[in-house]
Amino acid sequence: MKKNQVEQFFARLREANPAPTTELHYSTPFQLLIAVILSAQATDVGVNKATARLFPVAPTPEIMLALGEEGLIDYIKTIGLFRTKAKNVIATCRMLVEHHGGEVPEDRAALEALPGVGRKTANVVLNTAFGHPTIAVDTHIFRVGNRTGLAPGKTVNEVEQKLLRVTPDEFKKDAHHWLILHGRYVCKARKPECARCVVIDLCAYKGKTV
Repeated sequence: MKKNQVEQFFARLREANPAPTTELHYSTPFQLLIAVILSAQATDVGVNKATARLFPVAPTPEIMLALGEEGLIDYIKTIGLFRTKAKNVIATCRMLVEHHGGEVPEDRAALEALPGVGRKTANVVLNTAFGHPTIAVDTHIFRVGNRTGLAPGKTVNEVEQKLLRVTPDEFKKDAHHWLILHGRYVCKARKPECARCVVIDLCAYKGKTV
């Protein structure tokens, strides 16, 4: 995709959704971090149902740590991989309390050192909680990057690096949210809804459904 096409691509997504954000419910950077950890291989809807009960009871790492793994499981057992996630969340809470004064660090290396936090999760937290121009590549963004020709790549990291290179600075802060929402609701995996796509003429996908 050419530079002027990329600019049009994001300009149209912005026009359709001027203030995009995550669909995970949270009130603090800590709650966002926990929601993103819980969202791995799970839906945002499922995570929001669990955290709607969890966060009022345990809004801080200190209080969540006091729940312990078994106590936490009572709140998240409807989410896939809940035992592993409970272990990671409690370990993360312990590290936040012991090493970061109960605050979520605004630093990639410190975030990725937390149990259950990889590059994608760190990118989401840096972008959504702290406003950094990072782009977290999940399955939706990987698909959109490849299918449209915006940022083709064989690996998640390759797509991320290409997106960071080609995305104009004015769009970088919100690019993650525009792309994930576009992939979730329009450029779907099995049946992309090309008829209502605002960037259809810029897209390189040969299997368009129009």
